[in-house]
Amino acid sequence: MRKIAVYDNFTEPKHRQQIDGTAARYGFTVDYYPAPQSVPEERRGEYEIIYGMPKPGELKGFTGLKWFCGSFAGVDAYLDESLYPSPAVMLSNSSGAYGVTIAEHIVMVTLMLLRHAPVYCAEQAAGRWGEVMPMRSIIGSTITVVGTGDIGTEFARRAKALGAKSIRGVRRTKKAADPAFDEIHTNDELDGLLPDTDILVLALPATGETKGILSAERIALLPAGAYVVNVGRGSAIDQAALIDALNGGQLAGAALDVFAQEPIPAGDPAWTARNLLITPHISGQMSLGYTRDRNVELFCEDLERYGRGEKPLRLVDRKIGY
Repeated sequence: MRKIAVYDNFTEPKHRQQIDGTAARYGFTVDYYPAPQSVPEERRGEYEIIYGMPKPGELKGFTGLKWFCGSFAGVDAYLDESLYPSPAVMLSNSSGAYGVTIAEHIVMVTLMLLRHAPVYCAEQAAGRWGEVMPMRSIIGSTITVVGTGDIGTEFARRAKALGAKSIRGVRRTKKAADPAFDEIHTNDELDGLLPDTDILVLALPATGETKGILSAERIALLPAGAYVVNVGRGSAIDQAALIDALNGGQLAGAALDVFAQEPIPAGDPAWTARNLLITPHISGQMSLGYTRDRNVELFCEDLERYGRGEKPLRLVDRKIGY
């Protein structure tokens, strides 16, 4: 009997029933290992498929492994070929499961910044009745979204519904994207877009190409009063330069869900940066029921394909990182 190991920190009984039913149709049995439990070393050679989030160092022991499906979108921790028992092992992710929850997070933090919610929360905590401050809106804003995958697209749809004047998508290639984007540009055109960007959103994986894409030089190209939101990876931003731009008043505010170092160490300048809204890498976790349901649904779709002898749809090229 062919076997699947699920590193499980999110499934409910309905999800297990869905996975078990799909697996059984193609002659698989499924074993679940609730986090933080790992598959015992002596049993790792039994499994053909892994689904979930094992520790990267454990993969080498799965000598019969043919396909690893990560229950996450970003796979930067799993790109090293030396982690796998064979270069033939397929790696896929769960891209398509997190767009809704992360897009809603982007909308939330963007509106909080535009309407000074952090200031009013601080006033409430201090027991003060705050003053009326001038506010801004998504209506009429020019938004640049760097990364037009599932997350960037879901946000673009919501920003359009809220009345954004223009939504420009930035990606590696200039191929067609979702109609929610009014324009599509390549990465090397980013410099020309920044000077009239009101809201800059980064939704990028961690790759060599995306590291430092928002450099100090590019931060300086943003207009006074711009906002920056990052929900991809902390490595995409020169964090020190961003903090300087916030404290110096060039930028009106920023919202970061990801950082160069996580957790942020005590005493880090990020904690006291002006108008910086910090969340602890929670925008894309499994805390939303829809995300859990969609994650399992996507795995089962790819398991159907695998069972028919086809490749999973969400395969990752380990050389480029997505």
